[in-house]
Amino acid sequence: MAIQTLLPLLSSIAFWLLASLLVGNLANRVPPRWLQDPSVALPLARDWMSMSPPAARPIGPVGIRTWKRWIPDAGNALPGGVRKATLVRRDPHSLRRLVQETRRAELLHWLLLPSSLLTALWLPPSGVLVNVLFALAFNLPCLLLQRYNRRRLQRLVSRFALQAV
Repeated sequence: MAIQTLLPLLSSIAFWLLASLLVGNLANRVPPRWLQDPSVALPLARDWMSMSPPAARPIGPVGIRTWKRWIPDAGNALPGGVRKATLVRRDPHSLRRLVQETRRAELLHWLLLPSSLLTALWLPPSGVLVNVLFALAFNLPCLLLQRYNRRRLQRLVSRFALQAV
């Protein structure tokens, strides 16, 4: 098989590696204070169904508990990153920090989604479509998972706040 035939595939692989490293590095540099209030830096990361009353909101998509264990945690893949499993403690401070890290991870995945369109600079439309589908397949589950985890963590933080009163 000629290298010419493999060039679109190899260029896409290189693109995704570089894009993930660049966006991940940028996400790790976002100051924690920006992640405390989602309306400040992450307007796209507002909670789903935020208009409905809290009791009526579902925690997450059906079946998420089944497949969430298959999603890798690459939080510590870059310098300055945090693996979410290292933050799992049941004190309010640790839980709030973990909520911030779910926002950071969500920001990363939101930024990676549109980056797939950059492949239009060198690939034909069919190659761009494959990359857009790849971006959706690999980022949407992560976005859903981050929102699911954040929802659960926020409920725990509110329970601690109620117990302190």
